[in-house]
Amino acid sequence: MRRVNVRRSAAHAFTLGLIAFCSFPAFAQTRIAVLEFELHDLTALPRTAQELERTASVAPLLRAALVKKGGYESVTIAPGTQAKANAAFGYLFDHPEVAAELGARSGAEWVAVGRLHKPSFLFAFLMVHLVNVNSQRLTGNFEVRIEGRVKKVTERGVVHLAEQIVQTINAKAEMFQELARTEATAISGFPGPGCLVTMTVFCTGGRTW
Repeated sequence: MRRVNVRRSAAHAFTLGLIAFCSFPAFAQTRIAVLEFELHDLTALPRTAQELERTASVAPLLRAALVKKGGYESVTIAPGTQAKANAAFGYLFDHPEVAAELGARSGAEWVAVGRLHKPSFLFAFLMVHLVNVNSQRLTGNFEVRIEGRVKKVTERGVVHLAEQIVQTINAKAEMFQELARTEATAISGFPGPGCLVTMTVFCTGGRTW
């Protein structure tokens, strides 16, 4: 966050810029990193080759779905880098601040930390913790139940996950845009020449809100 002092002419220029900013879609150029999913298998026959293969397929499917449905930019974090940051099983899933730091180093604004939770042979849950890199806080906690091992079932579950994530991120962006519109309206009634105004500009993830 930075504070700047400007006079009337600069304030009007800022207002025009703010209005232009508000004309762009809420999701424009959002950068999100989807980490590889962890398998949490509680069945009597855990971590079969088939289940490990399904788990490995989830992150690529989710990345593709987010690009398609949200128009987001997918940020790549190498599995080795993720493994180093993951001090133990579930560490990144349970520590959003660490996931946020991992995302920040790669230029992401959001990080999706995933888990395939399998308590039964009959069904499993696709789970995602959505972390805001700037605030280092958990913004969304999503889960989708999938029944059976058919590939199409997993794909449909991932699509449902992507829809929830897109809805949450876009709602957050729209909230910032509404704040920007309010600021623009307030500045349009700016005081006369010679008066000085102090504005607060919020900078997050390489972008100014």
